[in-house]
Amino acid sequence: MRPRVRLQAAALAGAVAISVVGAVIWSRTVADGGPVPDDDVVMDQPGEYVEPAAGTNPSMAGQRLPDVTVEGADGVARRLQPDGRPMVVNLWYSTCPPCTRELADLAAVHAAVGEQIRFVGVDPYDTAATMTSFAAERGVTYELWRDPGFDFTDALGVVGMPVTLLVDTDGRIVHQQGPIDDDELRALLSERWGVS
Repeated sequence: MRPRVRLQAAALAGAVAISVVGAVIWSRTVADGGPVPDDDVVMDQPGEYVEPAAGTNPSMAGQRLPDVTVEGADGVARRLQPDGRPMVVNLWYSTCPPCTRELADLAAVHAAVGEQIRFVGVDPYDTAATMTSFAAERGVTYELWRDPGFDFTDALGVVGMPVTLLVDTDGRIVHQQGPIDDDELRALLSERWGVS
């Protein structure tokens, strides 16, 4: 038998064996009262992927900021620690539409109150170059940090972005919010810390 014919025969025999084993397992599962395919499941029609919304995140109020390593835009590993000022910590990434919309508003509020409130952006997805150029195009001049291993993001339980956290001077989260605009953020900072 020629090598090509032998290879085809072996492949056919393997496929038949896999089919027989699959049929036996399936029949035993159904016969034993196991899961039966649902007639309502449709696999041949395209659907639409929906990104988890910020509202799917667990409550973080009262938690301390995670003591995990993140990276500065320069690639240096650091820990996000309080510096004596209240903080606005925004978790975002460049291909998230609501994140994109709010960056300019965050930048505007930072320009107005950045001496009193520390602003930090944490991006778990983008490269340092993408993160910094994308944010700069929207006027961001505050600290940008990467979370490439999702250590910070996972420690908070974040599944949907953007998320904006207000953090007190001790590093405790006192408020969390999904998408936010200039007016909402100013109102929160005024209410919480008398800053406007």
